Formats: sequence, C-alpha cells, structure tokens
Amino acid sequence: MSDNYEASVTPSWLTPDPTAWSSSGDGFTDNATYSSLDSFPPVPPLLVNPWDILLCSSGTLIACENALVVLVIWQNPSLRAPMFLLIGSLALADLLAGLGLVLHFTLAYLLRSDSAQLLTVGLVVASFSASVFSLLAITIDRYLSLYYALTYNSERTAAFTYTMLVLLWGLSFCLGLLPVMGVNCLAEESTCSVVRPLTKNNVVVLSVSFLLLFGLMLQLYVQICKIVMRHAHQISLQHHFLSTSPHYVTTRKGVSTLAIILGTFAACWMPFTVYSLVADYTYPPLYTYATLVPATYNSVINPVIYAFRNQEIQQALWLVCCGCIPARVAHCARTPSHV
Repeated sequence: MSDNYEASVTPSWLTPDPTAWSSSGDGFTDNATYSSLDSFPPVPPLLVNPWDILLCSSGTLIACENALVVLVIWQNPSLRAPMFLLIGSLALADLLAGLGLVLHFTLAYLLRSDSAQLLTVGLVVASFSASVFSLLAITIDRYLSLYYALTYNSERTAAFTYTMLVLLWGLSFCLGLLPVMGVNCLAEESTCSVVRPLTKNNVVVLSVSFLLLFGLMLQLYVQICKIVMRHAHQISLQHHFLSTSPHYVTTRKGVSTLAIILGTFAACWMPFTVYSLVADYTYPPLYTYATLVPATYNSVINPVIYAFRNQEIQQALWLVCCGCIPARVAHCARTPSHV
C-alpha cells in the first residue's frame, strides 16, 4: 500500500536516505506491520524535512535583519569609518548566508539538481566564511584603534581596512568555489562529511581554521582588555579629567560588546565545529541539524547587537524606520567605540 504515497524528498543537507533525518533510519514504523491491517494504512513519509524548514526560516530572518543593516550603512555617508565598513562587511556576509539558506531549501525541493546544490552550498560556505573573517577583522581593527589611538583615523588605517576586506572576501570566495570545482562527495558517498556534499577533509580544514581564528580573536581580545585596563589606571591617577573624558567609558563599552560577540560566536559555532571534527556521514543526521541550526543563530544575533549598542547605527535605524530620532538616542555619545 505504501506505493500509493509519493516518495519523500531527500534531506537537502545530509544523507540521501529520505527517512534518516530523525535517526539512523529506524525512526519510522515498518510498513510491513500493517500488511494485514487494511483499516490502518501506513503513515506517509514527510514530504519536507522539518529541520530544513527551520533552516529556511532562520535564513529568512537573517536576510531581513542584515539587509536593514546593509541598507543603513549604504545610505549614510557618515558611516564610512573603518569600523563601520567592517560592520557592513559582516552584515553583507550574513545577508548572503541567509539568502543561501533560503535558496538551498528552495532549489533542493524544486529542482533536485546536484549542480544547484553545489552552487547554494558554495554560497553558504563562502558567506559564513566571510562572516567569521569579518569578525576577526573587527577584532583586529578594535585592537589597532586602541594600540594606535593617535593615528587610528589616518588614511593608512583606511587603506589597511580595505586591504583586509579584499583579502577576507577573496579567501571566502575561494572556499566557496571548492565544492563547485570538484571538491565534493557526490561521486563517492564514503568521502562525505556530516554536511553533504562537502567532503570530510574539506569540513575538517574549515573546522580547524575556525578554531585557529577563534583562538587568535581571543588572544587579541585579551590584549584589548590589557590596554583598556592600563588606560583606566592612568586616568584614575588624574581624577579631574574623568568628567571630561568619555572616550574610555565608551571604549569599555566597545570591549564589552566584543565580549558579547565573541561569546555568542563561540556558543553558536563551537558545537557544530567540534561535531564536524569527530563525526562523519554515518552519524545520525539529527545530530548534524541539532548543531547546524544553532550555528546559524549567530548571524541572527549580530545585527541585534549592533543596532542596540552602536549609537550611530541606532540613530540611522530610527531615521529609516520612522523618520525621527528619539531624544534619548540623540543625546548619547556618538563614537565607533560602542561597537
């Protein structure tokens, strides 16, 4: 009787087994048990993987949020400082990642084409790589802005920022091209990783690179904290300057925001990174989805942090949304150190 039902769609990110998204394959009841019970027909397989729906929903939210941030930075000439350019890069990367998730879901269930799958997976890999690199670039920029406080706003800093942007997007583009150029497991399933059609070796390289980059960001963050503590100690020796020097207060705000960004970044991506290193295509797909979905939430959180903690972007958002700036926002200090 099961032949009367349409075959379920292959989970778009994982193993070709259409019933494997929930377990190793024994999550559904065997239809043979109903052969003598005509009054109880078997439950048809799900036509759409609910985990894929969740990923698509996350991608939609990511795209909408970050599109607003990109629009605000693009339309405001005042947001052209190096820090805001890097924030724009991060928002653009997350925007493309969100679009990639939505496109992958759409094409996987409409076209079922290997070529379309490779293109969308390549877009997602390139976008999330650019997001990680942008976070590293933001950390480097924050460190330089404190270490070279007197010359931070020079043309040399702007040139260095543009160089970082070119390098990070170029490297991300190359990583995204790997699946399209043949580094995939479509021809040999045994080489697949927990994310099809990426190979195990490809995912291991990406995961190890992530751990190295995160370690570098942590080291830079420690150095930033030391600089801020040293500055705070120097100012504490000159109490009469405290009321007229808000720079260090806003700098500490910026450092706390970086801590929030790095903390959420680790909480979102670390489970999937570790799981990708130890698991392979034989593991239950449920575990992959359970770690991959939270990883996408980092791109949801990033624009929220910037919108609520950076006064320049917050004022621009108010202008875009309602054409006005509330008094409590207009009188706040306006400095990139809020980032």
